[in-house]
Amino acid sequence: MFNTLQHRINQHQLLSELRIKLLSLHKILLNTERVTYEQVRGNVSSGELLQLAINHERFAWLHQLSQLILQIDDLLDADEPVTSEAIATLVSDVRTLLTPDEWGNDFAMKYDAALQRNPDVVLAHADVVMVLASDFQQ
Repeated sequence: MFNTLQHRINQHQLLSELRIKLLSLHKILLNTERVTYEQVRGNVSSGELLQLAINHERFAWLHQLSQLILQIDDLLDADEPVTSEAIATLVSDVRTLLTPDEWGNDFAMKYDAALQRNPDVVLAHADVVMVLASDFQQ
């Protein structure tokens, strides 16, 4: 019973840490996209930019990142224990979103372009990758 409780606590801590890192990354990416958008279109409010992130194809990858954060929230708030399969699926989705590949992963390519435009994104991305590499391989 102690092992089961400890395992649940560890899962909760790992998911919480991943959520914090993804939120930080999301904020930086949103600001990066705001700067890029404002250079072309003019000023945009936070609410307008969030609506663009939800509704505009160009920002679909950022919306997908938001959805992954919401999935973590759901897992953290679940009354039942989180299965290893649910965590593995979530981690796989995060890795897929954040890793450009030769198959033309459109979300990842747009994310990679944003990463190249802002050095702060590189550090936030590295934080997420470190969490994924160290903690979720258990």
